[in-house]
Amino acid sequence: MNISQAAKASGLSPKTIRYYERIELIGPASRGTNGYRDYDDRDLDVLRFVQRARSTGFSVEECRQLLALYRNSGRHSSEVKELVAEKLVRVEHQISELLQMRDTLQELVEACPGNEQAQCAIIDSLADGRDH
Repeated sequence: MNISQAAKASGLSPKTIRYYERIELIGPASRGTNGYRDYDDRDLDVLRFVQRARSTGFSVEECRQLLALYRNSGRHSSEVKELVAEKLVRVEHQISELLQMRDTLQELVEACPGNEQAQCAIIDSLADGRDH
């Protein structure tokens, strides 16, 4: 199948597939006699794997690690679990930071009267670092 067909079947764009090839996240596709990329079922499995991993929040480098484990029939599930558990810790930390950010933004919104006056508690807080 050509890159457009592989893109449609994998949920990735052709540009993304080319990028993943360029950075060697995935291997280069074989080329047909016409010089176009030609993807087989194994290539499609890898593309779908990467697409699902990326949509789960894994970075390109984390996908590289996951792909290495995916391709290694001698892997231990403990290695995979450790990698995903580390990602979970980072995601939980990000969630905590986002919740703090949300609380701060909520307090800023509540502190500003939002009227026709120039005085604004949000601008004041951002300008001098004061807490709302």
